[in-house]
Amino acid sequence: MCGRYCLYDDGNEELRAIFDRTEGDFKIGEVFPTDKAPVLIQQSGGVKPQAVVWGFPGFQGKGVIINARAETVMEKPMFRNSIQAKRCVIPSSGFFEWSHDGRKTKYQFNLPGSGVLYMAGLYQDYEDGRRFVILTEPANESMAAVHSRMPLVIPSGSLSVWLGSIGSAANLLQSPGPELTKKAV
Repeated sequence: MCGRYCLYDDGNEELRAIFDRTEGDFKIGEVFPTDKAPVLIQQSGGVKPQAVVWGFPGFQGKGVIINARAETVMEKPMFRNSIQAKRCVIPSSGFFEWSHDGRKTKYQFNLPGSGVLYMAGLYQDYEDGRRFVILTEPANESMAAVHSRMPLVIPSGSLSVWLGSIGSAANLLQSPGPELTKKAV
């Protein structure tokens, strides 16, 4: 599960370009559910960053749904329409997870050799505006000791594949996540 991620303005040119083009106000730093954050959305033949709220409204208006399981997203009524036509990419500097060993150590996970980690997402429009969720998949070896799930990481060269046709995007739903680095924070 991905319950928080980070978006730092630390001179990374790729993130800076996204920030500069994002429409609307958004959070920089540690991003929590219900915060507005930049997401990349396919529009009019191009990719446009927009500030979008993290979390679909929960059942019967209680709480928010922040993640969707990649392996069941095609079947679940809440996500079925979004996976077909409303896919997005969530840029980040990394994400956080807490160990479940009794000590609750907070770890930051990053993509080695890159200042940007792109996560697969879905969006939907509601009465109160546009909202997104992050797709998760079973954790790989680099993550499994801390948590059983991890965000579905999209390689930077595959952003257009994820945002393009559902046929192309479906292959990414099955791909194993990359090895990540972790550090206690």
